[in-house]
Amino acid sequence: MLCPFYRGSYCTQLRLYDGAVAEWTIHNERVVDDSRRAHWSIAEVELPDGTEFEQYVYRAPAAAMMLMVVDGAALMIRRHRFVIDRWVWELPGGYREDGESMMDCAIREAEEETGWRPSKVRPLIEFQPWVATADAVNSLYIAEHAEIVREHSDVNEASEMKWIPFERVPELIRNGEVIGSASIIGLQAAMLDFRQ
Repeated sequence: MLCPFYRGSYCTQLRLYDGAVAEWTIHNERVVDDSRRAHWSIAEVELPDGTEFEQYVYRAPAAAMMLMVVDGAALMIRRHRFVIDRWVWELPGGYREDGESMMDCAIREAEEETGWRPSKVRPLIEFQPWVATADAVNSLYIAEHAEIVREHSDVNEASEMKWIPFERVPELIRNGEVIGSASIIGLQAAMLDFRQ
């Protein structure tokens, strides 16, 4: 069948002799560590050819991000990410709270982290950042309007905020100033969306 994402390429499914689609089988999964923000386990997996191995699996709570766009610019925050020890530009976002919709999460996080309240919000894209090892759904929303509701003062969330023109985005990605998958995917999805 023709693959909808790659021009000229074909997607195929490997079928076993009995006609079933070849899937990986999880025989057992044991928890290694479990907390509010992370669930680590080791899965005992069998491949379609019978090969067996163990694979670490990470399950994270759902997260949502907001891309606020005003006059051809995106509101981004600059943070130090201690795990990789780098300063990066990111879209505001965070984990969904119990009972909260993904859109409400994105709106709340944007306002908490920036002091700007997004409006005219719609879904942009949903993705999984590392499907071979993790289940960590990320939902991105885009707002066509935003208004400032309070002065930003939480240094724990961001050291700097800036409306970055979309024409600068490719350069920031190339230079490694935007490296988070959610930010890159969101910005690029918006740029593709603007072309339509």
